[in-house]
Amino acid sequence: MSSEQPAVIWLRPERGARGPRPTHTRRDISRAAVAIADADGLDAVSMRRIAGRIGAGTMSLYNYVPGKHQLYDLMIDEVAGELALPEPTDDWRADLRATVRSQYRTAKRHPWLSAALRRLPSLGPNGLRYLDFALSILERAGVTPAAGMEIVPLLNGFAYTYAETAGAGTDGGDFIERWRADQASYLASVLASGDYPHLARAMSTPAEPTDADEVFDRTLDRLIDGLVRP
Repeated sequence: MSSEQPAVIWLRPERGARGPRPTHTRRDISRAAVAIADADGLDAVSMRRIAGRIGAGTMSLYNYVPGKHQLYDLMIDEVAGELALPEPTDDWRADLRATVRSQYRTAKRHPWLSAALRRLPSLGPNGLRYLDFALSILERAGVTPAAGMEIVPLLNGFAYTYAETAGAGTDGGDFIERWRADQASYLASVLASGDYPHLARAMSTPAEPTDADEVFDRTLDRLIDGLVRP
């Protein structure tokens, strides 16, 4: 029989059956890691930084969290606990909008989240709570469980990616301002060439309000209309 510990953090006990009571908890570690990532980005998260933040020895943290993948899982589930799930109403569409918007708002608060989710996260307790809730909304809309398991990741992926894109270039200082001006100049020149007629028409058409949150809401409505057919 293999003596290897489970790779998934949620299959490991919070503490061993023997020995002294641990000084810290996984929650202490995940909260510290999230705070570091919020301030300095995902790559800045290390056991050394976490240990310094909570007042622990670096190597002692491996008794709680064996590696980076498990740490990311704890971080992702920590922020999933922030999701504000609405009280169910008779309007499944409004409930679904509110649920996905909560994902979007959470991803905006934690710009590193999308990158962490690309590193093979498992579903923790808070993530499971969200998934079950979203599936319950789709069930009320007449969506089969199998289809719901396809639709929820699509909507979540849109929320994460849009939040990441909307936040790109917000902290680049003077360089980003110059880049935007140069990009606008470049687009103007290539659109004037006539080589991209459809794009030129789209860019010259008066657009609806471009506030990021308003665009998110409009696009989310289009996605829901296309994906959910009661």
